[in-house]
Amino acid sequence: MTQFNFNVDMDVIKEELIGSNLNATIKSSIILILNQMMEQERDEYLKSSSYERTGDRVDYRNGYYERDYMLSIGKITLKVPRSRNGKFSPSLFERYQRTDQALIATMVEMVVQGVSTRKVTQAVVKLCGENVSKSFVSSLTERLDPFVKEWSSRSLVGKEYPYIYTDALYIKVREYQKVVSKAVYIAVGVNEDHKREIIGFHITHDETKAGWESFFESLQSRGLLSPKLVISDAHKGLKAAIHEAFTGSSWQRCTVHFKRNIFSALPKKETETFRSLVKDIFTRQTQKEARALYQEIASNYEGQKKYENALNKLEEGLEDAIQYMSEQKSYHPLLRSTNNLERLNSEVRRREGVIRIFPNQQSAFRLIGAVLKDYDELRLCKRKYLPET
Repeated sequence: MTQFNFNVDMDVIKEELIGSNLNATIKSSIILILNQMMEQERDEYLKSSSYERTGDRVDYRNGYYERDYMLSIGKITLKVPRSRNGKFSPSLFERYQRTDQALIATMVEMVVQGVSTRKVTQAVVKLCGENVSKSFVSSLTERLDPFVKEWSSRSLVGKEYPYIYTDALYIKVREYQKVVSKAVYIAVGVNEDHKREIIGFHITHDETKAGWESFFESLQSRGLLSPKLVISDAHKGLKAAIHEAFTGSSWQRCTVHFKRNIFSALPKKETETFRSLVKDIFTRQTQKEARALYQEIASNYEGQKKYENALNKLEEGLEDAIQYMSEQKSYHPLLRSTNNLERLNSEVRRREGVIRIFPNQQSAFRLIGAVLKDYDELRLCKRKYLPET
C-alpha cells in the first residue's frame, strides 16, 4: 500500500487560507492533507504504522471521531484519529489554537457576565462558527487556566539567563463595576543557547517599585539567578527594583528611550548636528571611545543655552546607557535597547485589542498567558538570537 508523507507548515497554510475564496474541491484537498497529517502524527505517537508489529509500540489505534475545525473560509469537518488509552491529541487542535481558544473564552465570558456589546457577540459567532453556551466557556476555561498557570510558574532552576529584557504595558480591566488600568510586566531572557525565552509575566495594579520587586521575587523563587545585564527603560521604580533584586548585575538603559529623552529637550530646528553626534556615541565599540565622544560634544556645546538641558540629560544617563559595550561586540546591536520586546508587545496588543476591556483579571491572565506561550514556542525558541562567539 502506498504511503503518503506530507510536510505541512500550519502557519503557512493558515496564512494562505485567510481571506481566500476556496471552492469545494480545494476545501476537500485541505481536509485530505490535514487528515493525513493527523494520521502520521498518531503513527509517530504510537511508534508503529498500521498493522506493523514492533516492540516499541506504546498503544493501539482506536478508530476516529469527527470534529469541526474553524478556518476563515468557514467550518470544515475532519476525521480525528484516536488511541485506545485516549492520551493522543493532534497538535492541530492544541498547539495552533490555544490563543484562539483563550480569545473565544474571554469574549464569551464577557457575554455571560452581561458586559458585552452586539459586536462582541457577533465576533464570538464569527470565531466559533456558531452560538456558544456558558458550558462551552467553562470547558475552555477549565482546560486553559491550569495550562497557562503551569507555564507561567514553571521552574527556572538550573538555567542561566545572562541577559534579561523587561518592560510593562497597560490593559483595561473591569473591576467592581469600574474600568481600571492594569500593568502587565513581561520578562524575556536570553539563555545559554543564545535563544530568547519568555521567563515570566505578571499583572498588577500599576507600575511601581513595589510591583517590580514583587515580580522579580516571584522569578527568583522559581530559580532565576542574577543575570549579567538587565535591559529596560528608565522608569524610576523599575530601575530601583533591578538594583535591589539583582545584586552584581549591571543595568542597561534602553538607548532608544534614552535618545528620545535627550532629543525631547532640544529645539526642533537647527540641532541636526548635535543629534547626529549623540547617535554616534552608540555606534562606538568601547566605553572609552563613547566617553571620549561625549567629552567632545560637551566641550563644543557647553555654554549654549538651547543645548543645556539635553547635555545634562546626556551626562546623567550616559554610563547606564553604555553598559552593553562591556559585552562581546557582535552582541552590541541586540543588547542596547528593548526593541526586541516591541514585536512581542504588538502581538499581545493585537489580541488584547479585540477584547478592549477584560471582564476580570483572570480572563486577562488567561488570554495574555496563552498569547505569550504560543509566541514563545512558535517564534522565540525556533532560532538563536545572539550570534555565536
